[in-house]
Amino acid sequence: MRASGGAWFSLGLAAIAGYAVVAAWSWPIKAALFPLVIGIPLFLLAVAQLVLQLRAPEAPLAPERARTLATFGWMAGFIVLVVLAGFPTAVPLFVFSYLMAQRAAGWWQSLALAAAAWGVFHLLFERLLHFPFEAGLITGWFQ
Repeated sequence: MRASGGAWFSLGLAAIAGYAVVAAWSWPIKAALFPLVIGIPLFLLAVAQLVLQLRAPEAPLAPERARTLATFGWMAGFIVLVVLAGFPTAVPLFVFSYLMAQRAAGWWQSLALAAAAWGVFHLLFERLLHFPFEAGLITGWFQ
């Protein structure tokens, strides 16, 4: 029985919840109520999850790891796109490229959703909130 990442996470969560319960136990009832009401069920559920994780048969992690790495890759790509093109341009480009690369939608649906993302972003942040966005590095190169 080898401890997986999920088991380590459950153990850490149980330790934090256990510490919160022990620390709050001696407090006045009004101060201790919230940590106890949240901490006791959290501790019990984390210990139950730890037991389930330790008793579960080991399974290969290749598909989950690949999916996790792909997600982090998309997030890093979005950050790079924001730095290079700026937020107002990066949002619709990212939505379109993600939908097309993941084959989640066809051309027209991807274009429509990217346009909707740009419209909501533009109306909310630029028109309604008047939020100033920095120009991307590429925009600065052409000025």
